[in-house]
Amino acid sequence: QVQLVESGGGLVQPGGSLRLSCVGSGDSLGYYAVGWFRQAPGKEREGVSCISNSDGLTYYRDSVKGRFTISRDSAKNTVYLQMNSLKPEDTAVYYCATDLWWATLRRRCAGLNNNSLDAWGQGTLVTVSS
Repeated sequence: QVQLVESGGGLVQPGGSLRLSCVGSGDSLGYYAVGWFRQAPGKEREGVSCISNSDGLTYYRDSVKGRFTISRDSAKNTVYLQMNSLKPEDTAVYYCATDLWWATLRRRCAGLNNNSLDAWGQGTLVTVSS
């Protein structure tokens, strides 16, 4: 089973950018659909963006469309989340997660269910504040 480690979080001013990385070990991330989720203090975890295994299909929650971009680097076994034009409401712990089935991950990413996923990372904190 793949293990996931996130990095790239930090403190950034409103309007700034960060790039989060989700590095896989123990297996190729290419076999998995990969998603980014976030959890703000006092709120439930929510899907942010997800990418499919094989054909590059993507999903973005409405509030991040046009600002965030998810991508893969197969050579580095890494999935990125480029976050631009950050807002204070983007402040949260960001987690990456995987599932072998795109349909399962996409539904979870879209908040349509709360089914378990194959693996989760430990999270990286993003704070957007002036």
